[in-house]
Amino acid sequence: ARLHLKDAEICPGEAAGVVTAQSFGEASTQMVLNVFHHAGVAQMQITLGLPRLIEILDARKKPSTPIMEAYLDKDHNNEKEAKILAEKIKEVKLKDVASEIGIDFGSKKIEISLDQKSLRSAHITPKKISDQLSEIKNFKAHLNDTKITINLPELGFKEIYRLKEKLKETIVSGIKGLPQVVVQKREKDYVILTTGSNIKEIIEIKGINREKVFSNDIHDVSEVLGIESGRQTIINEIRLVLQSQGLDINDRHLYLIADAMTSSGIIKGVTRMGIITDKASILAKATFETPDKQFVNATIKGTEDELKSVIENILLNQPIPIGTGLPGLLVKVTGPLARKQKSKE
Repeated sequence: ARLHLKDAEICPGEAAGVVTAQSFGEASTQMVLNVFHHAGVAQMQITLGLPRLIEILDARKKPSTPIMEAYLDKDHNNEKEAKILAEKIKEVKLKDVASEIGIDFGSKKIEISLDQKSLRSAHITPKKISDQLSEIKNFKAHLNDTKITINLPELGFKEIYRLKEKLKETIVSGIKGLPQVVVQKREKDYVILTTGSNIKEIIEIKGINREKVFSNDIHDVSEVLGIESGRQTIINEIRLVLQSQGLDINDRHLYLIADAMTSSGIIKGVTRMGIITDKASILAKATFETPDKQFVNATIKGTEDELKSVIENILLNQPIPIGTGLPGLLVKVTGPLARKQKSKE
């Protein structure tokens, strides 16, 4: 585990972790509870404030408002191309491009009428939809102009209805999990903003600048771009929350908490299931909830506690290895208490 504190001015024995905890604790008490920030457009909401800070530090699997920013390469960095790309990226379900999806119970078939205008805006053809629907199940979709018919003579009425409902939610165009996509101009650049996060698929889209795709989903970033990128995202996201609240915490504290969350190679939250599991001391783990479980497991495994950290020494009423408790003391004993050296024979 590599910690990025080597350049920081920390004195030997300084309680860096406690200072960091205090810095965050003080700032978070100043925070407004619920804040939604509109990223230049009304429909793009980002959770900020205390709920977002808790979300980051707990390393929740999915943020409550995932969002991505994708910059474009130089050939596509103009308004026209950006809009076309945004329309191609947006997740489009069958129900979004169909004017009607009905069932003809008499002849056991599902009939789908497509809407030409919706198809144009999603840059998709009726044939592509028909082919996609045919791939889902082992049935054949028949296309006639903008009408798709699926014959299901073997299925019962209940199964046909279930299939119709499933087909409504089928993604026929765009990237899964990106239901809202907008274009924003930032100085000379056009940026595509998305609700939802799917870095793996968006960086494969022709026209997207792979070097400049950002997401607030820490796990998504880490899985696709690696743990160092995940660490940087934690720092960036905490910084965004603090700036939105007009608060200032020294960057070193951000680095320390991001390091603690990522130093094991995967992202772990500041929770009993997260970074606490990395502690070497049994007593330290036991003080952070579920003590009986920790003691039983340690007994079964015959684990030893080396009493190297703070909490376990406090429990045993011993000096803690921080500050003045860090150095040991060597005393030269003289006089009658001194051990007499055996004379060499």
